[in-house]
Amino acid sequence: MGIEMLLVVGGTGELGGRVVRLLLGQGHEVRCLVRAGSDGERLEELGAKVVRGDLTDPGSLVDACQGVETVIATATAIARRLAGVPGPSIREADEVGMASLVDAAESAGVLRFVYLSFAGVDAGLGTPIDNAKRATESRLARSGLRRVVVRPDAFHEVHLAPLGRFDMGSGKVSVFGNGDTKVRWVSTDDVAALVAAVAVEPDPPAVVEFGGPEALSRNEAIAIAEDLTHRKMKVQRMPRSVARLAIRLLNRRNDGLASVFGVGLAQDLNAATWDDEPLRQRGITPRSTTDFLRDQARQLP
Repeated sequence: MGIEMLLVVGGTGELGGRVVRLLLGQGHEVRCLVRAGSDGERLEELGAKVVRGDLTDPGSLVDACQGVETVIATATAIARRLAGVPGPSIREADEVGMASLVDAAESAGVLRFVYLSFAGVDAGLGTPIDNAKRATESRLARSGLRRVVVRPDAFHEVHLAPLGRFDMGSGKVSVFGNGDTKVRWVSTDDVAALVAAVAVEPDPPAVVEFGGPEALSRNEAIAIAEDLTHRKMKVQRMPRSVARLAIRLLNRRNDGLASVFGVGLAQDLNAATWDDEPLRQRGITPRSTTDFLRDQARQLP
């Protein structure tokens, strides 16, 4: 029997699923809010209780929050938007929906709300995901909940993979801007471990901003990939001015792609000022970007 009931919103995702497994492994009771049409069977097999609901259905959020001490919100619509899956926009899910979740948590007497934002969000470029994250952080700051905003740097598994236009298999990579600005890419597993830790530790900080152990530019990551694969990568570069224009044009037409372009450009404009200390303080030994790229190279045919 766990020490408290935790509600995970986003448990069917890559990060949320890892958080659920960690919390269950520690003996906590975990409830997962799962959208209609999404498969919650894997979560139930792990030992979580699945309740049906949606960020765009405020009534379902009130029901899901009953009897919960801590809400952990990792959900986002961006992956579905990029995949072209019908459903709510980023604003409807990540901004309006998250506000409804905070409202529901307050009304249900939830004590703690752990929210996944991203490092450097204050320097965002006004894309839909930037606006949603900042709005939710602001709503939490005004709430009566104990807020824990988790701000990781960009994930290895997204930004240094084909999805993030860093394809070691095909030898192709895209770069927004100059590609010389330092980033502290971080492992999804390490982020999950930190989220699970701050969800239950006695005195968590209001904001945790962090990244991985290495500060590398995208150009440096490309050089590492070339060394590991023993071939030259084909690099497509998008100047900052072109990226800004693309973001403006996409903001209303394709909120997912506009958000991706915004994150890529923001990484090129703003060097990481955070480090991996929040991970190490919690006994998490972070995976380096070089090790991640080395593992990716080993898996290539």
